[in-house]
Amino acid sequence: MRSGCWHRGRSVAGGGDEVRRRSVMEGALATAAAITDQRQKIEHYRLILASVLSSSPVDTSLAKRFIDHMVSDEVPLVVSRQLLQSFAQDLGRLEADVQKEIAHYALAQIQPRVVSFEEQVLIIREKLAELYESEQQWSKAAQMLSGIDLDSGVRILDDMYKLSKCVQIARLYLEDDDAVNAEAFINKASFLVSNSQHEVLNLQYKVCYARILDLKRKFLEAALRYYDISQIEKRQIGDEEIDEDALEQALSAAVTCTILAAAGPQRSRVLATLYKVSVNTSSP
Repeated sequence: MRSGCWHRGRSVAGGGDEVRRRSVMEGALATAAAITDQRQKIEHYRLILASVLSSSPVDTSLAKRFIDHMVSDEVPLVVSRQLLQSFAQDLGRLEADVQKEIAHYALAQIQPRVVSFEEQVLIIREKLAELYESEQQWSKAAQMLSGIDLDSGVRILDDMYKLSKCVQIARLYLEDDDAVNAEAFINKASFLVSNSQHEVLNLQYKVCYARILDLKRKFLEAALRYYDISQIEKRQIGDEEIDEDALEQALSAAVTCTILAAAGPQRSRVLATLYKVSVNTSSP
């Protein structure tokens, strides 16, 4: 019986601590909201945010309350943008489960005013995608990035960024052999890649396109794409070194796809070309 009473007593004490922390938080937010000097107001909010995110463990209810306050009419937009930017950039410091809970909550709360916080949403989504990718949750990472509005009329994104995101999303979907969603983003990338001078991105685009054709069982088209990749002469593109094994894998994929392709004169021509390449490669 005494044990049961102790647990109930501890629960009440824990609840009291939670109420006290919430009360302190509300007081701090009210104080910050009442400050008229913008610089002082921002500095006060930064102290509150730092206190919330540095606590161990992080109290997710206080973090959510801070987000609610930031997207409310109590905080001027010029202030809330800066604070949510800081919040988004600090997300990576949190434990994975806490980061997911708070980040998803922030995205949901910001959504009604997403046009006002596009930069902050972009950072949150990129941080979450990075986390999901580290956990090998490829499709979740892709879905998180695909929520970034690349064609926003409010925030201008350059074509290089758009191309890199489309290719990255396609690559993530392909990790789960999802050709349908990957193709949607490779099709978007196709309008950008023709003007791209970024050789690494262009190569990644070609590899994605070949894999999509392969997964869609368009074997002869895939074979030609793989063959094209295998014949790259450069061994260094920017900071990226082209691996000989990767080129051999591309050639091997070209052979496999050609064998799987429907019989016909074009298939015979491709097989003959691959045979010559194989002979030349194996000759001393």
